[in-house]
Amino acid sequence: MALTVLARSAARQGVRTFRTSAVARSAGHDHYHHLPFAWPGDKKLAFGTKVGAFLVVGFAIPFVASVYQLKKSAGAA
Repeated sequence: MALTVLARSAARQGVRTFRTSAVARSAGHDHYHHLPFAWPGDKKLAFGTKVGAFLVVGFAIPFVASVYQLKKSAGAA
């Protein structure tokens, strides 16, 4: 019962809300970029190749490490 009275009194006082007066924009950034880097323009093939190689190497590391560990342990026995 005491909590409902406390909640009602807080609601009567009003809740602080987040307000902004203007849109914050810095000079020189006229349009929105959803990527954290600049798109390469005409070099899309080179960019795609680099991204693909990065993803393949990153995906292959656990498999290469497990094969290495299994071969290493088999050779010691």
